[in-house]
Amino acid sequence: MNDTSLNKIFTNRKNLERILDNLHDGIIAHDLERQIFYFNKMAENITGYKREEVIGRDCHEALGGAFCGSRCSFCSDKPGFTNHVEYTINITTKGGESRKVEMSATMMKDENNNDFGILASFKDVSTLYELRMKVKEVTAFGNIVGRNNKMLDVFQQIIDVAPYDSPVHIYGETGTGKELVASAIHDESKRSGASFVPINCGALPEGLIESELFGHVKGSFSGAVRDKKGRFEMAQGGTIFLDEVADLPKHVQVKLLRFLQHGMLEKVGSEGAIFIDARVISAANKDLKKEVLKKTFREDLFYRLNVIPIHIPPLRERKNDIPLLSRRFLDQIEERYNKRSISISDEAMSIMMDHNWPGNVREVENVIQFAVIKCKSNTILPEDLPIELQHNSDLKSKRGPSKKLTAETVRTAIERAGGNKAKAARSLGVGRATLYRFLNENPETLPEGL
Repeated sequence: MNDTSLNKIFTNRKNLERILDNLHDGIIAHDLERQIFYFNKMAENITGYKREEVIGRDCHEALGGAFCGSRCSFCSDKPGFTNHVEYTINITTKGGESRKVEMSATMMKDENNNDFGILASFKDVSTLYELRMKVKEVTAFGNIVGRNNKMLDVFQQIIDVAPYDSPVHIYGETGTGKELVASAIHDESKRSGASFVPINCGALPEGLIESELFGHVKGSFSGAVRDKKGRFEMAQGGTIFLDEVADLPKHVQVKLLRFLQHGMLEKVGSEGAIFIDARVISAANKDLKKEVLKKTFREDLFYRLNVIPIHIPPLRERKNDIPLLSRRFLDQIEERYNKRSISISDEAMSIMMDHNWPGNVREVENVIQFAVIKCKSNTILPEDLPIELQHNSDLKSKRGPSKKLTAETVRTAIERAGGNKAKAARSLGVGRATLYRFLNENPETLPEGL
């Protein structure tokens, strides 16, 4: 096609609209005052809004709020947009449905190279992600790793609750990744462009926690030499994560309750209240219901925080995620220290699979770090693992059910499992470590070719 033909296409408005309407991506364009001047067919399909409903209107008003959520660069009087940005966000359609879209926005310039508007293209990836969830191809969500059914349920809960501002309370043992779940909810929400502010309520001295959360004014107490923003104020437009919320003293619980009810808070020493727009996500190792019965936690606050409960399973209930987690931590170490690829031997992994993991995911990370430092090759062996894991493995070996195994039953189980030792161990009713020990002691048992 020659230049003349191209000019005819691109200088003819109708031809250009036909091209944009046949794209598989939604296209929206607005000027620097947020007035929409283009909206293609796919944008209609994805958002549920018709072209005639939005053209000529402020995009915040036309689309039921900031289309880009807190990532919007045109929410203030002075737009903070650069030349190009890309991100994934959840949007809410006209019908109230939540959809995940991949967004790409570019600043448009006139013939004098002056900015005059934004051109954004977006692709609906909701169905693709849902299909991956259904066929269990998802192995990570944000920084959370897992393919166990219980973790896939957690991933789905994150997707479901992210579009709403209702308080979420996360239950889980130490080291299960409660902050990662809270962060993922924030990242999936329209607030993702604003701050995610975590605070461990149990790690602050009681005399300082009120000031840390709500801020203070100059002179409100000895040492208050200037006004200070609290964590809630830092989370304006975003999300605040209150970890170990059960440790909050009673007088602070009262102020938190008021915030959840009215969105208002008072700084220490202030006579007036300020409005803060922040979503609250909380977490606790303790059972809040029991804390309510013990009168250490306010019942009305419990119901305000526990609107949407999410439970993170302990690692002992999803041990098939251990190899995946181990690989993630090994990859991080290799990248950070520029090390060659490191693997874990079957025997070492078997010991890890048999461990009860009271420290959960955090303990796995610590074990991997220890083993990498100790191992002398590029393969982690049983002797490279912490003594505690080796000791537990030895105890199980001494009292384990190895007497159930015979050369004939083991050989048959491995053959039926197609050489898959983990599957063979399950069919025999023993742990993989037990089966590996039996094979090490009786190598002739292993079928030929395996």
